[in-house]
Amino acid sequence: MEASPEDDTPAGAFAKTEELDHGEDLKASDEAITFMSSIEPAELQECVFPDSLVTVSESGRDLGRFSVSVEFARRAQQPCVLLHAQSQGAIDDCPCGTTVTAYLTTDLEVLEEKYHEYVKLEGHSLDKRCHMVQRDGQMVIDKVTAVGEDVTTERISYPMPVLRGLLTEGSNLLLMRLIALRKKVPEHMTFISFNQGLQIIHTTFGELGLKQLEVGSEMVEVFGVERIVHSVEDSPTTWQCYFLADGHLASRVQVGSPVTMRLLQLPSQLEKGFEKISLVWEEDMQMRSSFLDRKEELREDHASYLRQHPEIRALISDFLQFLLLRKPDDVFQFAKEYFLPFASCPPPEPSLKSPSL
Repeated sequence: MEASPEDDTPAGAFAKTEELDHGEDLKASDEAITFMSSIEPAELQECVFPDSLVTVSESGRDLGRFSVSVEFARRAQQPCVLLHAQSQGAIDDCPCGTTVTAYLTTDLEVLEEKYHEYVKLEGHSLDKRCHMVQRDGQMVIDKVTAVGEDVTTERISYPMPVLRGLLTEGSNLLLMRLIALRKKVPEHMTFISFNQGLQIIHTTFGELGLKQLEVGSEMVEVFGVERIVHSVEDSPTTWQCYFLADGHLASRVQVGSPVTMRLLQLPSQLEKGFEKISLVWEEDMQMRSSFLDRKEELREDHASYLRQHPEIRALISDFLQFLLLRKPDDVFQFAKEYFLPFASCPPPEPSLKSPSL
């Protein structure tokens, strides 16, 4: 186990390091590992598409949106699969959301994954962030939990051999697409996952078979997959998902929850009349990270240029001083006349001839 560096702990945060049981006794089944190793590139190619569902209550009230996208990418020059999932909405008028960004190998091994969950309650908020990355033969996991102004940080690392058959929030979404395309859940397929305390637990899958589901104005045949996340102390959590024949997610629900995620239109209909879904990029970990990186890059580039050309500041300072001294009514005309002597070519002389129509 690695201790969390002091520099990584936010001011006022409580850094917690526990001797967690690495869960050597909990392992993935041979059937699960065989499934992962049997994934063909052609199968992954069929999984490269976006999904977009609406989140609705039992009464049919629109509560939010759920989206998943899969694409091929590169991470540190290594070819991989990039999965990005986002859920945004409001429950009891309290904004909430979850974002997952995962870089996976072709056999669903996690190279890096970022998870962010938030609930904004009146008076305080809950914010959970988890980052896992492979480093020197270990899976290093950092978790930051903020409840109001109280922040707790945790770090733990697992040897990669212990995590054979690991299934995370990100890799699970891609795995279920693959299962749906094969239309068969192998028996005794048990994976390992992490619980909220970063301890190893079991995740199993079952087949729900075929059924008819209404999507838009049509009845379509869908294939069901059940995912059960087991727990040592609490009752297991069960998710039931139904997929179209081409792997698109049609329905997703946590058993016992009044909230359901549903597909409103068939993919072919969406292509004809695509409804743009607004994206709150500030809540998207990947986009916000890219924005901050680019912002810092531009700031340093601009500052470097100004240091190399000190005459710019002098020129602008002189212009502003002259502008405020004269206070012209037409600022644009004044600026044009002020900077005219700096032009490399004199302006053309006005023609005395009348322009032809």
